[in-house]
Amino acid sequence: MTVFDRRDLGLLLLRLGTGGVLAAHGAQKLFGWFGGHGLAGTSGWMESIGYAPGKQSALAAGLAETGGGALLALGLATPAAGAAAAGAMAGAAAVHVPNGFFAQEGGYEYAAALGLTAAGLSVTGPGRLSLDHACGHSLNRGWMVPVALAGTAAATALVVGARNRRVREEKEKRPEPLFEG
Repeated sequence: MTVFDRRDLGLLLLRLGTGGVLAAHGAQKLFGWFGGHGLAGTSGWMESIGYAPGKQSALAAGLAETGGGALLALGLATPAAGAAAAGAMAGAAAVHVPNGFFAQEGGYEYAAALGLTAAGLSVTGPGRLSLDHACGHSLNRGWMVPVALAGTAAATALVVGARNRRVREEKEKRPEPLFEG
């Protein structure tokens, strides 16, 4: 008989909470659930904040959040799931950086908390109360952690870098106001 300890229960709570929030957040983008705008509405919004093409950006973000979140909650493919979710949240945080840290001012606090928790779960692993454990950790090997995190970091840096260039170029195209008042 397997005895579960506090660490396993704590990891289960972190996975269920973080994974559930991420999955719901992604489902808003993909399906319009929970008051979201679905893929069509999210596509336009993604384009408006510099993520282009909008539809592919919305699909990628929605899949990373929904899929990564669901897999985290289940504790399955934890390195890849956590990395995907962390990458999506890094992309979200990039949009909010100009507003400062705190969420009440439109800052990146919320995205950073979800992303860091997802990355932490990727590194720590899912614990014994998980599908990874039940499957003999075939999708949760030690070498998968740095590969998943490095791959996601590289892809995220490229996507966020391209988005930031588009935003800068759009800002430079706007005419300066004649006077402020």
